This record gives sequence, structure tokens and C-alpha cells, in this order.
Amino acid sequence: MPLRPLRLGDLFDGAFRIIRRNAGATVGAAVLVASLAMLLPLVVAAVGTFGGWGLTDAVLEDGVTDDELGSFGAVFGTLLLGTALQGVGLVLVGGMTAQVTAAAVAGRRMTLAQAWAATRGRRWRLLGLTATIGLLVALPVAAYAGPLLGLVLLDVGWLWPLAWGVLGFGALVVALCWLWIRLAYFSMPSLMLEVPRVFGAIGRGRRLTRGAFWRIFGIALLTNLAALVGSQIVSTPISVLAELVPLVTGPDYAMLTLVMGQAAGSIVAAAFATPFLSVVAALQYVDQRIRTEAYDVVLMEQAGLIEP
Repeated sequence: MPLRPLRLGDLFDGAFRIIRRNAGATVGAAVLVASLAMLLPLVVAAVGTFGGWGLTDAVLEDGVTDDELGSFGAVFGTLLLGTALQGVGLVLVGGMTAQVTAAAVAGRRMTLAQAWAATRGRRWRLLGLTATIGLLVALPVAAYAGPLLGLVLLDVGWLWPLAWGVLGFGALVVALCWLWIRLAYFSMPSLMLEVPRVFGAIGRGRRLTRGAFWRIFGIALLTNLAALVGSQIVSTPISVLAELVPLVTGPDYAMLTLVMGQAAGSIVAAAFATPFLSVVAALQYVDQRIRTEAYDVVLMEQAGLIEP
């Protein structure tokens, strides 16, 4: 990585270089975590398909028994649980990726085991940070949804709920964008690389983004849009194929192929999006420290380019 303020092209090019040179600790970690999380719904769907749980009847018939409905709920309940576990695991992968990025900027590579070891002592704090950010995000959402629901329940007509819905939604978007960049965006790399406390990391991220909101926001938004489009491109063919497979195998395997398609699509999307988003965010964090704290000098010392 060039040890100077980074342009957009430098960030994207550097992200792909880091991912390629540390594939095991980035893509490999994301695939491993996503696959383990999706193992439970796959096993439940397979047992239900081959164990006579009546999943085919639950899908194809209008009138289903309580047992068939319970089987259907068990499969999709475990699918939701697997998705939640996948999200938790990918948070930890993001923390590992921050360590990989910091090492790569200093000219070092990391294996999967080294990246995991580098997060020791901060994993639970990383999950706590994620929960704290979630609570902070929930506050403006509740402030928007609560009055809207109250206006609907009070039956004051359609004008006031419509006005609050439109104007309040605009304010909600502004508040969420502010929270995302000012409090959340740099908090993970700050926690993993600098400040070992949850609220200290949030405060550190807020200080780093001071005076640079629009540049950081623009790059972050473009990065997320690119990751979203890329994930859809790689996962959509898998989902479509999973929907077409029952036409060949018959309806007996419809539920299993549906779960397999959802699992495979989420794994492929996680393998593409999670490393890319995490590395770009970590690079922006490094870039902001270079711009504001002459961090490039520290990196040159770590890389052995200059004497301490």
C-alpha cells in the first residue's frame, strides 16, 4: 500500500490486493464461518426431507396438519437461527480482517490462525460493540416508528400520519447516516487496533471522522453499493438454480433444495462482501490517521523503511 493519503482507486485496488494476498484469513474465514452457521438448517432440512416430516405436503397443499406446519416452521426457524449465527460470526471475521489489513499495510501477511490469534482478548468486546451500535441505531428508529404508530392507532385521519411518515423518514435517514459514519464506521478498527474498550473505540471513531464526514460517507456508501451489486451478481444464479432443481428432482426435494440455495447464496455473498467491506473500512481508518496524525511515519517504521 502506498503510505500516503489514499484516493478511491487506491482504496479499492488495495482492498483487492490485500484480500488476494491473504485469502485464507479473509475469504477463507468468511466462507468457514458462513458455512458452519448454515450447517444447522441444512441438517434439519435433510432430516425432514428424508425422514418423512411431510415437508412436501406443507409446501404444496393448502390444508396442512399441525405436524406438517411444525416441520415447516422448524426448517425456517433453524434457517433464521443460522442466518443470525452467520451475522455474529461475520462480525468476528470483520475484526480479523482489520488485523489483516493493518499487517498488510506494514508489508506483512497473515494466515487464518494468526488473524484469529490477533483478536484474542477483544472478541467479546467486539460483539459488545456491535450490540451497542445496534442499540444506538434502534433509538432513532423507535423515535420515528413510535409516533407514527401512535397516530395510526389514534385514528386522526391520514394527513398527520402521512406528513410524519414522509418528513420523519427523511430525518431518520439523516440520523442513521450520521450514526453510521460518526459513531460506528471506525469503531471496529479502532477497537481491534487501538482502544480496547467499547465506548473508547466509539469515541475514537468519532474523533477520527471529525471534519471529514462527507468524504468518508461518500466512499463508504459507494463501497457498500458495489458490495451489494457484486453479492447479488454472484448469489442470484445460485438462488435461481436452486428454484429450478425441483423441476428435475421432483417436489419431494423442494424444501431441501430451497434451503441449500439460500445457504449457498448467503455463503457466496458473505465470501465476497464481508472481506471487501471490512478491508476498505480498515483502509479508510488508516488513511484518516495518515491525514490527521502522520501515521505514515509509524507505518514506515513498522515496515523497516526508516529508523525509529
